[in-house]
Amino acid sequence: MTDNPDRPILQPGIDHPLELRQIDERVRISVGEEWLATRAAALELYEHSYPPVLYIRRSDIAPRFLQRSMHTSWCPYKGKASYFHIRLKDGGLLENAAWSYESPFAHIAAIKDHLAFYPDKVAVELLLAASA
Repeated sequence: MTDNPDRPILQPGIDHPLELRQIDERVRISVGEEWLATRAAALELYEHSYPPVLYIRRSDIAPRFLQRSMHTSWCPYKGKASYFHIRLKDGGLLENAAWSYESPFAHIAAIKDHLAFYPDKVAVELLLAASA
């Protein structure tokens, strides 16, 4: 299940809850005046004491924005995270601005093929039903 057998694999529980839900609102993602997604569906992940994180289907982001990074990290509750840089029209690059669990553990399998974004690099906003 992991490429490194020494990495811990933990199950969510009372001491570390992990809850994932589909949200009704659509999501808009931007960097300055540049739109990465305008009406994306999202999953919202609540994990332990961390702020909620929105996961957007990777297919809702134009591939021209994404450049795979060599950076990875490990979460004992979700698995190995792969990172992506965001390429901007002006040639700028936001390094490691998004991450994805490409082979998440079974209890969180729904985030496969989804991306999450660092809020200090990318604006992620919920759209009210009337504006969607």
